[in-house]
Amino acid sequence: MSLAASRRPVLADVVGRPATRLRALAVDAALVATGVAFVALLAKASFFIGPIPITGQTLGVIVVGAALGARRGATALTAYLLAGLAGIPVFAGPIAGPAYVLAPSFGFVLGFIPAAAIAGWFAERAWDRRPALAFVGFVAASIVPFLVGVPYMAAVLALVLGQEVTLPGVLGAGVWPFVLPGLMKAAAAALLIPATWALVRAVDRRSRR
Repeated sequence: MSLAASRRPVLADVVGRPATRLRALAVDAALVATGVAFVALLAKASFFIGPIPITGQTLGVIVVGAALGARRGATALTAYLLAGLAGIPVFAGPIAGPAYVLAPSFGFVLGFIPAAAIAGWFAERAWDRRPALAFVGFVAASIVPFLVGVPYMAAVLALVLGQEVTLPGVLGAGVWPFVLPGLMKAAAAALLIPATWALVRAVDRRSRR
């Protein structure tokens, strides 16, 4: 069985697909824009404990990826990144515009794109229907921004800000403080998305009566 054949509908597919390609593109654009706004809103729920803030962004990334699917989720987070670089204040801190590429946290924003795609990939295989499976998939997606963001943060601290960088210092600034919040956000998404699916099924059953 091919990967394409194994794809299951995600929550965004509940809205249905318009008959014409132009209308389908319009629906996808609206979904992507909604995803950008959702992540931007959660980004403002943040506080800094060092060079990297604890924010609601990862929760937004997971929810957007799972709800929209891999392709639209990655597109939404790409649009989110481009909006911030264009100067729209969508990131966690007050900085926006091209200069944000020199911020220690920019690598995490880059990592949001594949993270959304991975959350969407799991959702397209129905892992988002059960909390336990959803939690596993969402934790996997949550790890991805660290794989990009931590090395990027270390490079910015050393090469741009001229700070001494050590492995314990990097882990203390960019990994350990985020483990528990990350697990909590993955758990929240693993409750929210399956609960939304349960609501969709309940509404569908009532409409068939």
